[in-house]
Amino acid sequence: MKQLPEKYVRLLKLPVFVACLGPAFVLTWKGFENRLGANPIDVITRTTGRWTLTFLLITLSVTPVRRIIGMTWLIRFRRMLGLFAFFYGSLHLMTYVWLDKFFDVHDMLHDIAKRRFITAGMTAWALMLPLALTSTKGWIRRLGGKRWQKLHRLIYLSATAGVVHFIWLVKADLRRPLTYGAVLALLFAFRLLMWLRARLSARSTEMREAVRT
Repeated sequence: MKQLPEKYVRLLKLPVFVACLGPAFVLTWKGFENRLGANPIDVITRTTGRWTLTFLLITLSVTPVRRIIGMTWLIRFRRMLGLFAFFYGSLHLMTYVWLDKFFDVHDMLHDIAKRRFITAGMTAWALMLPLALTSTKGWIRRLGGKRWQKLHRLIYLSATAGVVHFIWLVKADLRRPLTYGAVLALLFAFRLLMWLRARLSARSTEMREAVRT
């Protein structure tokens, strides 16, 4: 079904919201049940990091899927998905800041300067911050549609920094981070094709207008 009535879209939002919270519920349950293994901080860090990237890529996939399949109602879930990417990214960051470094600013600054994957991860989160803060309809009105869209293209840079963070973090098996990178590359390719198509269409229109005059 390409078009979905508004009432069904509203009904779908709650189960989608609960499903997006699923990974956090599972981590919390495992924590209370002492099922996070010998190194729980590492498990929490890696799980929240993977889900951050997953939600970033899902968010970026909404527009291509909507255009290819024609399910225009999917756009109503993009903001929620993007905010969940920020949510898991913030959990990922807080695990590092709180559980790993115990708010030791000097130690964290040393890490950022010395370990490049930390720098990439911090960059990815920092790029998501203005997107989360301006995700409301009020900010769309304040910034204007075009400026808001330009600002929210930062999600591509955030996802890129996140993939780089993952690649630099992993020392042996690169299959998972490279898989994320391949998906992101496909999303970039789709966006480039759409941009080229729009440019060609605009040029074709200009040529037709020139012929008529």
